[in-house]
Amino acid sequence: MPRSPVVARTRAGASVLAALTVTALVATGQPATAAPAPPVAEPLNRAFDRAAREYGVPRDLLAAVGYGESRLDGHAGKPSQANGYGVMHLASNPDNRSLEKAAALTGEPADRLRRDTAANILGGAAVLRDHADRLGLDRTERRDVNAWYPAVARYSEAEGPAAALYADTVFTFLAQGLTATAPDGETVRVPSRPVAPDKDEVSAAGVYAQSPDYPSGLWVPAYSGNFVVGRKATVDKVIIHTTQGSYAGSISWYQNPASKVSAHYTIRSSDGEVTQSVREKDTAWHAGSVNSSSVGIEHEGYVDNPAWYTEAMYRSSAALTKHLAARYSIPKDRSHIIGHSEAPGATHTDPGPNWDWNHYMQLVGGSPGTPGDSLTFPSYAVQQSGSSGPQVKAVQQLLNAQGYAAGSADGIFGPATKSATQAFQRARSLTADGAVGPKTWTALLSAGTTPALTRGSSGDAVKRLQRSLTAALGTTVGADGSFGPTTESAVRTYQSSRGLSIDGKVGPATWGALQAGR
Repeated sequence: MPRSPVVARTRAGASVLAALTVTALVATGQPATAAPAPPVAEPLNRAFDRAAREYGVPRDLLAAVGYGESRLDGHAGKPSQANGYGVMHLASNPDNRSLEKAAALTGEPADRLRRDTAANILGGAAVLRDHADRLGLDRTERRDVNAWYPAVARYSEAEGPAAALYADTVFTFLAQGLTATAPDGETVRVPSRPVAPDKDEVSAAGVYAQSPDYPSGLWVPAYSGNFVVGRKATVDKVIIHTTQGSYAGSISWYQNPASKVSAHYTIRSSDGEVTQSVREKDTAWHAGSVNSSSVGIEHEGYVDNPAWYTEAMYRSSAALTKHLAARYSIPKDRSHIIGHSEAPGATHTDPGPNWDWNHYMQLVGGSPGTPGDSLTFPSYAVQQSGSSGPQVKAVQQLLNAQGYAAGSADGIFGPATKSATQAFQRARSLTADGAVGPKTWTALLSAGTTPALTRGSSGDAVKRLQRSLTAALGTTVGADGSFGPTTESAVRTYQSSRGLSIDGKVGPATWGALQAGR
């Protein structure tokens, strides 16, 4: 986006509104028609009024920016994924120093700007005014909300399409109006109005580019250093995320070389708009060990605020997931459509307890079920007569799959399961005690075909290998179906400890040792 200090501005006609990329929903589902003066007891409204007066920023514009950034939730000073703070998302990262700029402009310390909502709103107003001044807006122009469009785009600290998406969202909130309820119950209103934003400085070129993989989506590519071209595994799952930030801000974050993150798709809260940032054929960096075998869908919002999870978002996301399931033959169940928190080795909590999985899976047309791979665990405990739970069910499934009659996979280790275990153990020359310990687990988990596997291999055979190595070594080997450096290291450790030739490859000798329970 150009950065000239003064730009010529022309007044667009009313038809400009039709070109906005959003049809945002208001917080209550209905446009507001009036903005009465707030009672003295309403601190958020008073903060917007004071900041607007002090820095000459239209009050409703300021409120719309805050609503778009945070749904008016300061999150008690906790940062977003881009290290942004408060209602106005004052950020401190290598490409966005709006927190530091606000501190310099207002004289407020950075810590207060992070944690105090009134100070944060004042800081946001100061930054917006600074952008307006650098654009050359005079007093008369500052009274016209339409003249602020380039300043709002600059507030995003994004470039090109991402900046336009950001500003368009704010101006659609102004056009539609909003009635928003803050976390403390206070209501903030912005009346609807005709808008004709001055877009001269912000090129719309590329904003309406079509997603190359999903026809109803937009295309705003991530920085090339934030994903890997190609994949090392077959796509077999969809990962559901929450951005911990705004829609346009998250898309911009994928374009930031410092972020080292990306997602294939991001979905807007207000209307379900979809933007693709990484091709499906490529590996986005969104879920650690399962990146190569999954498609990542980010959803605008914050885990702790259910207001972001709108019906428009659910329906749009479900339509995308159905599309992906059909394209990649992904089962529409909770073992293959999972949250970030459910991915192996995950340290994140999204999409969190406010995400309605039952509703989502109904929209997808799948089974709600329970999350996770029913055979994959971070460790495998001894299972024996009287045991119960998911690992017993896994034992029963594995035994039945190998032709040993363990009975119904009900998760209860009864006589039929013990008898089947003993028969399996005798066939593998293991001690036939009917208890499933490390050796029996290793043999069960590795049972099946024995293809040659090496670094770069992928698929179900690699998952079997990874599970059986977890049981054999007693340490977790992520079962993502991708034979990468971690799996190769585990293979070498296993080969060394079992007196096998150490080459990091899985051939007949290594498969034979695993299937014998060594």
